[in-house]
Amino acid sequence: MNINYELYKIFYITVKAGSMSNAAKELFTSQSAVSQSIKLLESKLGGQLFHRSAQGVSLTSEGKILFQYVEQSYELLQAAERKFVELKNLDAGELRIAVSTTACSNFLMQYLETYSLSYPNIEIYIKDQSTNTTIKQLESGEIDIGIINLNGKQDSLTVIGKIEIQDCFVVGERFKELCEIEISLTELVANYPINLLQKGLNTRNYIESVLASYQLKVTPKAELSTMELLIEFAKKGLGVSCVIKDFIHKDVDQKELFVVPIKEEIPKRYLSIAIKKNLPLTSAAQKFIELFQSCPI
Repeated sequence: MNINYELYKIFYITVKAGSMSNAAKELFTSQSAVSQSIKLLESKLGGQLFHRSAQGVSLTSEGKILFQYVEQSYELLQAAERKFVELKNLDAGELRIAVSTTACSNFLMQYLETYSLSYPNIEIYIKDQSTNTTIKQLESGEIDIGIINLNGKQDSLTVIGKIEIQDCFVVGERFKELCEIEISLTELVANYPINLLQKGLNTRNYIESVLASYQLKVTPKAELSTMELLIEFAKKGLGVSCVIKDFIHKDVDQKELFVVPIKEEIPKRYLSIAIKKNLPLTSAAQKFIELFQSCPI
């Protein structure tokens, strides 16, 4: 049975208003138009909905049953419309982002702080996970935005921005003499204890590929789970740590860490800010992207 939603709306308002004339005023139309709509609905349903009198209208037994369902449906739709407006106006909603702990604390936090102050009613959910997991969740729609190490093209994703990364080697006071002259990667790897992230992590894979391009292979003194631990190991004199340069500005300024000048070039790499291709963004996600693009790192 194909019945226009508008007919049910007129039926609902007529019941609530108590008469067709009152319904006509609420709907900004004529009483005859309301009457014709009710008759059309009755015709399509095959039964009478109202008892009509000079005092107004009252529901038939069949009309009462129908109204119970129409009332629930109509009010649910009204609630849905209100919620839609709230989401559109960013008075409600959620933002779901997946990112590594390192990228969150060093790149993303400044945006999250600004965003939260601008849209305090938006719930922000952050997931700390691998690039492979993030890509799968972007593709399934479980998250809105992913910050990932994207090697090559991913047809299912759209990259909306990139974060430039420069890897470097750092030491604490104990190995400060390393910073006096340039040193080759060969000398560094052969003569000093090297600390790297754990195997399997993208940053570890990248630095190993750089070393391999110079026919070098390293056996780390320590393999750590986070960039923060690598920084602390270097500060405590527990070797030379390979870290991301943007993460250590404060430590270098305070002379707790020193960047080792390397003769060879360590090429820059990039983190990609990605969303699922052809998936409409929520208003909350769109506003975050606009913030990111208006104030790039």
